[in-house]
Amino acid sequence: MYLPSVTDIRKFFVGELNDEAFTIDKTGQKTIELIGANFMADEPVIFGEVNQYYVDAEITWYENQSTNIHDIYGRGNQQPPPKAWQYAANEHGEINSNYGYLIYHPRFYQQYDQVLDELSARPDSRRGTMIYNRPSIWKEFNDNDKNDFICTNAVSYYIRDNRLDCVVQMRSNDVVFGYKNDYAWQQFVLKKLANDLSFTRGEEIESGYIHWQVQNLHVYERHFKLVK
Repeated sequence: MYLPSVTDIRKFFVGELNDEAFTIDKTGQKTIELIGANFMADEPVIFGEVNQYYVDAEITWYENQSTNIHDIYGRGNQQPPPKAWQYAANEHGEINSNYGYLIYHPRFYQQYDQVLDELSARPDSRRGTMIYNRPSIWKEFNDNDKNDFICTNAVSYYIRDNRLDCVVQMRSNDVVFGYKNDYAWQQFVLKKLANDLSFTRGEEIESGYIHWQVQNLHVYERHFKLVK
């Protein structure tokens, strides 16, 4: 079965831009949307370039499980957090979407460890899922003036032929900034889990493919210039 690639997704957005097939968002800004996107994440960016400095900082922040955006670059660093995080945070800098906190912390049942244990014991399992979003987000997304309705719904992991693949399921994903930063995190977790499974199972488990599923994949008008 052929699964679309990043190249196909790129062509879709170029075509929609040329056809001026726009949706108007709540701010009155034009957007291009792809609803129900499903493709192989075989490239680290769709449009734009990777900011490796920021990617490294964000992954470290996730690994440290801080829910305060002022910790992204480290306390004492004068560089402000990205505007998207500022928009999501309350006046104290608190957010919901520290992905490391969501998969490592006991509050959310240490899901990384649960998946590691599950796939170590049952490599053919279909239960190796880390759930990022939660029903309570309806009450928590705007708590204390936050604006942070978690974008990733869940990620499921499968060992097939000694290869660890995953399926990333997202509620919403910005093509330019969102995809490349989320992709970097999901690659990091996939490789980490493959290494840990290799150790616990006593056999090499290769880091494999990422299947990317998004309910709403979109480009904002301010980024149309990147859609070439």
